[in-house]
Amino acid sequence: MRDGHHIDLIQPETFYISDRVDFLQVESSLTDGVRFAIAVYKPEAPGPILLMSHGWHESVTRPEADTPNPYPGFLTVQVDMRGRAYSSGEPDANGYELYDFLDALNYAQEHYSDFISDPDRVHFIGGSGGGGNALALAARFPDLFASVVAMYGMSDYAAWYQGDEVGEFRDEMDIWIGTPPSVNAEAYAVRSGITALPNLLSPLYLVHGETDFRVPSSHSRNYAEAASLLHKPVRYWEIKGVGDSAHLGNITQEQQGRLDAFISTALQSHLQAPTLPNRGILVVPGYVRTRHFEVKLDSIDQVGLVAYDLETGEAKLIKGTGTVSFY
Repeated sequence: MRDGHHIDLIQPETFYISDRVDFLQVESSLTDGVRFAIAVYKPEAPGPILLMSHGWHESVTRPEADTPNPYPGFLTVQVDMRGRAYSSGEPDANGYELYDFLDALNYAQEHYSDFISDPDRVHFIGGSGGGGNALALAARFPDLFASVVAMYGMSDYAAWYQGDEVGEFRDEMDIWIGTPPSVNAEAYAVRSGITALPNLLSPLYLVHGETDFRVPSSHSRNYAEAASLLHKPVRYWEIKGVGDSAHLGNITQEQQGRLDAFISTALQSHLQAPTLPNRGILVVPGYVRTRHFEVKLDSIDQVGLVAYDLETGEAKLIKGTGTVSFY
């Protein structure tokens, strides 16, 4: 797939195209001047799409031309969110940076169609900061993903901030969000997957080490309990005795095998995205995009509510200020 978009690489010594892997930059459709990197692993035969995110402190790992596809059988697209090592712009901790995944998906669907078996079958996987991304993405794009895997992610950013006694993550949240939760609780609610949990439609596979202390298992446990009360499609596995400074510290070979099977089930058992109900109310954590309409609030730090009716093609913000656009 060597079209003009692929050849326009601004740093040819860093970005490249090969038979198995491409490493290139994509322009944001949301923020002028922002370009973010993606690593695209091509399957041997056409397969579904799998989007992947990196961890909180991390950037995408630049692959070599012969780096194996981490999930063979999928067109695997790893996204280096804005402001990271290979991308421009500024991080904003589960804010507009999550829109980069949608742009990466649209790019892959357009330019890698020969490697895709079904453009509407899209999966997502992320761990740690990427697990927090997964929870937020599943709610912001409620009818996009056939399944979502969220591993040891943070579901409540205010709780994570307050529990970070050593300050390993607070310093970045202060910059990326721009305030502590004590000053602007809503800005933290926007970024927390649990806030928009009522939107969830995609099957979500949640996993966490019981004794993880960098992202405590309470984040996944609380999310799973809230999901159960709302009858949401969440399957949770808390791995007993696992987790220390490493999220999967002390994991046994048997537990690792079960984890691999857990992920495989998530990625192989769901063949299509969910259908948005004809009418309802969605939580809007800054923005929400469905296959029918998009809502953008005036501020990324605002949580709103939108009531919609697909049969009449109408939607109205009942909380918050912003715009609603049908396609």
